[in-house]
Amino acid sequence: MIKHALTVKRADDFAAWYQQVISEADLAEESGVRGCMVIRPWGYGIWERIQRLLDDRIKATGHENCYFPLFIPLSYFEKEAEHVDGFAKEMAVVTHHRLIQKDGKLVPDPAAKLEEPLVVRPTSETVIGAAFSRWINSWRDLPVLINQWANVVRWEMRTRMFLRTSEFLWQEGHTAHASEAEAREETLKMLEVYRSFSEECLGVPVVAGEKPEHERFPGAVATYSIEAMMQDGKALQAGTSHFLGTTFSSAQNIRFQNKDGQLELAQTTSWGVSTRMIGGVIMVHGDDDGLRVPPRIAPWQVVIVPMLRDVPEDAALIAYCNELHAQIARTSALGEPVRVLLDRRPAKAATKRWGWVKKGAPVIVEVGGRDMAGGQVTVIRRDRLYREDGKLDSVGQGRDDFVGGVGALLDEIQGVLHADAKARLDAGITRGVTEFDSLKTHFESGGKYPGWVEVQWAKPSGDALDKVVARLKELKLTVRNVPGDAAAVDGACIFTGEPAVERILVARAY
Repeated sequence: MIKHALTVKRADDFAAWYQQVISEADLAEESGVRGCMVIRPWGYGIWERIQRLLDDRIKATGHENCYFPLFIPLSYFEKEAEHVDGFAKEMAVVTHHRLIQKDGKLVPDPAAKLEEPLVVRPTSETVIGAAFSRWINSWRDLPVLINQWANVVRWEMRTRMFLRTSEFLWQEGHTAHASEAEAREETLKMLEVYRSFSEECLGVPVVAGEKPEHERFPGAVATYSIEAMMQDGKALQAGTSHFLGTTFSSAQNIRFQNKDGQLELAQTTSWGVSTRMIGGVIMVHGDDDGLRVPPRIAPWQVVIVPMLRDVPEDAALIAYCNELHAQIARTSALGEPVRVLLDRRPAKAATKRWGWVKKGAPVIVEVGGRDMAGGQVTVIRRDRLYREDGKLDSVGQGRDDFVGGVGALLDEIQGVLHADAKARLDAGITRGVTEFDSLKTHFESGGKYPGWVEVQWAKPSGDALDKVVARLKELKLTVRNVPGDAAAVDGACIFTGEPAVERILVARAY
């Protein structure tokens, strides 16, 4: 029997396991405000890596970063009815600008009530649209391609760290174009940026496709998503890209003079990913010993743990580890210098080892007196922690051999994590379900990890769509998206019996 580092196993209680990983890996903690979290250095370090790598890809497509205010006048939202209706229940609103003491308590000063309430940014289409209306006058001003890294607030009723919080960090891109074709091309281009980033950097395989009508972003003409499968079989919407058409340009008066001298409404888009990606990484790659961080986004890819004993010989061991650290730091992996940390804390080596195991550092290098004497190191790969006999897979290796191969090792670990997750995704999608009763049986059969089901769909609307949504809601199911690479339809919609026009993925989701 393997004695794992965590006390809760995924198979026993996935939700409790998820919370324990966050705690034991020092990713985040409660803040004292419902739904808001303190992101600790290891968790924020992962976010910084995500931010840096994704920011490079966004800029490579021609976008520039900017920043817009946290507070948005309520009147901006009132201009776009569908948008404000979609977010109304989640908005945090500022109504006063000063507090006073009353009966020994701080309360809003009645004399300091704002003339117009301010909404704490839930998303920025309205305020950025107002700016676009000032910036854009002629076709020569287009396209406008901007992005911002910011925090947003959505007053969630049921919160869970990283996955659904009242405040979270994200990037949101916003663009304006002269033609619908150009805006649609932009929407799909950024969807592909998200898909490739998730696969190549996070090691998280996803299905990219269009959301059905009832799952669109409020005010969007079309919404596209990347959907990731967690180890419990549920779906996580990991990123979205929206073609907004003229919805917001009409509300915000974003007009330009075309080449023929006529006024037109600009075609706009928006797209974003958030810190929920970290939640996805946890639930896709984590195991019963904690987190496993893909090397591309690991704050430290290699952690050196000297086995200190509080004796005079420790000085020589530290010197040996310093030299090892310098050697590794001169190597490269995955296109960047290797990020290596020497953990000199005066804790027991086993305590430090298992601490880094739970954090998910890709490679842990232990160095003791015997290693130093033999010019060796002891290497632990976080992607493959145990041997077949259940014992910790720690491998002795010549120091120079390890240094020479560390880049290839990190590249291999990145690939292993992605391949394992891709195999789970492929195995977790059930096809060939042609009747609603079969769909219902699949999700009610008592199986713990039912995964996703791909079915054929007639794109119902109006009352017919409402009935479908209600039936799915009874089973706690949602339509995730229409996979961009789905096979051609060859039958009837399992909900309406009408001829199918596309295939959709149905799943339980976070």
